[in-house]
Amino acid sequence: MNYLIPANTKKGGLILGLFRPFDLILFGTGVLITVVFLAIMPLTSTAVTILILSPALVTGFLVVPIPYYHNMLTVIMELIEFITNRQKFVWKGWCVIDGEEDTKPVQ
Repeated sequence: MNYLIPANTKKGGLILGLFRPFDLILFGTGVLITVVFLAIMPLTSTAVTILILSPALVTGFLVVPIPYYHNMLTVIMELIEFITNRQKFVWKGWCVIDGEEDTKPVQ
């Protein structure tokens, strides 16, 4: 009897196998803001055009899938968590005594 186990079972819970609902909401909001800016503001120069397109570009960058992580937003959140958490790691190996020390003299 052979069992077929998918390599990545978490992709089945994602939309199109890539996106969480929050990712699509974030990207959709960035695109919507960009479309509103395109309709309201005149594109007079390259700088203004880049500024108007920046919400869609930034949110697109945040939701782009990358290997070993879900997307760039996940990488940035993990980085912030690593930087803000405790950085002193207490090593408790096989030579560390947990509890009280034995005070009997060695004979």
